[in-house]
Amino acid sequence: MIEKTATEEKVNSKCFEFVQEAGLSRRAFVQLLGTGLLITVTEGISIGQRSRGGGRSIAVAARVHLNRDGTINVMTGKVEEGQGPRAQLSQAAAEELRVPVDRIHLIMSDTGLVPDDGITAGSRTTPSTVPAVRQGAATARELLVRLAADRWKVDAANLNVQDGVITNKKTRQTISYADLAGSSDVAEAFKQSVSSDVALKPVSEWKVLGESVARPNSRDILTGAHHYPSDVVRPNMLYGKILRPPSYGATLQSIDLSKARAMKDVFVFRDDQFVGCAAPSSFLASQALEAVAQTASWRITPQPSGKELFSHLKEHARTGGRSSPRTRGSIDSALASASKVLSETYTLAYVQHTPMEPRAAIAEWNDGKLTVWSGVDGPQRVQGDLARAFDVPSDRVRVIVPDMGGGFGGKHTGEAAEDAARLARAAGRPVAVHWTRAEEFTWAYFRPAAVIECKGGLEANGSLIAWDFTNINAGGSAIDTPYNIANTRILSAGSDSPLRQGSYRCLAATGNNFARESFMDELAAAAGADPLAFRLAHLENSRIRTVLETVAKHFNWAARKKKVTAEIGVGLACGTEKNSVVAACVEVHVDRKRGQIKVNEVCEAFECGPVQNPANLTSQVQGCIMMGLGPALREEMQFEDGKILNASFARYLVPRFEDVPKIDVHLVKKTDIPSAGGGETPIIAIAPAIGNAVFAATGIRLRAMPMQNALRRQLA
Repeated sequence: MIEKTATEEKVNSKCFEFVQEAGLSRRAFVQLLGTGLLITVTEGISIGQRSRGGGRSIAVAARVHLNRDGTINVMTGKVEEGQGPRAQLSQAAAEELRVPVDRIHLIMSDTGLVPDDGITAGSRTTPSTVPAVRQGAATARELLVRLAADRWKVDAANLNVQDGVITNKKTRQTISYADLAGSSDVAEAFKQSVSSDVALKPVSEWKVLGESVARPNSRDILTGAHHYPSDVVRPNMLYGKILRPPSYGATLQSIDLSKARAMKDVFVFRDDQFVGCAAPSSFLASQALEAVAQTASWRITPQPSGKELFSHLKEHARTGGRSSPRTRGSIDSALASASKVLSETYTLAYVQHTPMEPRAAIAEWNDGKLTVWSGVDGPQRVQGDLARAFDVPSDRVRVIVPDMGGGFGGKHTGEAAEDAARLARAAGRPVAVHWTRAEEFTWAYFRPAAVIECKGGLEANGSLIAWDFTNINAGGSAIDTPYNIANTRILSAGSDSPLRQGSYRCLAATGNNFARESFMDELAAAAGADPLAFRLAHLENSRIRTVLETVAKHFNWAARKKKVTAEIGVGLACGTEKNSVVAACVEVHVDRKRGQIKVNEVCEAFECGPVQNPANLTSQVQGCIMMGLGPALREEMQFEDGKILNASFARYLVPRFEDVPKIDVHLVKKTDIPSAGGGETPIIAIAPAIGNAVFAATGIRLRAMPMQNALRRQLA
């Protein structure tokens, strides 16, 4: 047995104490970490030291841990919510450690064990966390090679690593990572910081990255063995329900808790506007909440209606400061001299994220320390929020995120975690708070609604010389035009949003691209030009040109455009965001009598640099296409008097199986630039391509999302 130093023994003991407080036994923790020595960095800091892994220096031990059975634990703060980082980051580590990917055991999103890699959002895992993990793994490999060289007293350049075995190329002497696991010199070496300039494998030499690797826990997902956040159960746990206002802005004036408090096994708690009930079953908690709600008196605040949404956004638009236009050339002069000037307004409704798993959290207090299991995509962010909310040091708050059931940008905040923690502290027992679907629809934040105003000027020869583009409320993501236009004015203006709004898959880029690519089609028609040719004539971005030409070729654009009928139309669109590019062609069928749009086929080309996992990336593109169909065609939050009117899947129409079109995805490979994320940008081309296809068939321009509702209004 390898003898530990006094400091290592002390810190490991503290680590085990912390884990036991979270409900794990010593045996369970050892099984989690493998059979190797628990590597610690410095007194009081475990392998979960809280330095950001995506740029700041962290110790190798905070990223990599060797086990005596030959497996390797790799730690990351990123969250697996269906987009694929569990496989991708395992590949990244395996590539640099020179081991098969099944040797990697990825420990994710537990603030007590992993470094802070930042929130899982903005397609940042691929460009930021993958390099950070690769650097950590590569630094670990180099340190292990040096240790072997020191033991054998040879030059490290004479050593080779393959399948986790270090070999002396001259003598054929070998030592494995498993042989080194648990040694004190490895523990000492891994206290060093991850090197930012360590050599990483070039794309041309990839053996694990670039291959299609399945999600490591896919069997558990398929068989139902995996426990999502909403499946977590703690000993002696209660189920909590929270009293919600009857409308936005309503404040609680009075309430009688006596009836609910008289119910057997029910705990009721009030703190100003917060009222919650907890009981051994969710049914009993719901009964108690109903008894409480019947006695509540509220002060109602008038709220804008969905019918006046877009006029409200325009009236409350905020400009100046950061909301000032960016200009190039002389837009006013160019518009004045243009042969043709077009001016149109596009609108976007609020939409919800509708993840398969609504918000869920389980909170447990022990000796003033809080542990929360929750479905959030920023565990360290929520850790900080909880620490502030309950006035405790952040190192006394632990947030654990099991692989969760979707987020799409909608789980940046930890409302359920705070609700559960508040009830758990008051009740003195663990409490689970699971949002209902109606709560998720009503109280989670929405993708922002928007009013987008476009103006363009054409010369007599059909060249686009002026571009004036203003987005009110949705934001500035991908707002800059990728087209070569001499005179531009571009503005992202804030507004007073009637509903709570926040992040969404590709956020404002979807709306900005919808308006821009729809308006480009309008300009092409005004110029008497083919939509594809018009775009190519104004495109200098070689990456967008490539995906546009690729998708047009595979879709057979030229031939199919000639076969357009009054019912069948084809359209295209392209765009760029998150350092990736996309283009799509679609075919639609329009039923004028019913006012229905059926998307028959989607062909999409996508390029995001070197592809790290082709099968997963293809799935992401397909998922973006399907998710994009919803807001493009039917998804729209309806609200009046501060109340959501369609807070259910029966009335909020996400795509169904019958809506799935033929999907043809083409990944364009480009290896001379860094890899970019692929979970967002593929969504931005689908809506404008659909709108342009509807125009090709019907001559009707749809300038509002959702478009099916817009079509019915025009046909009425």
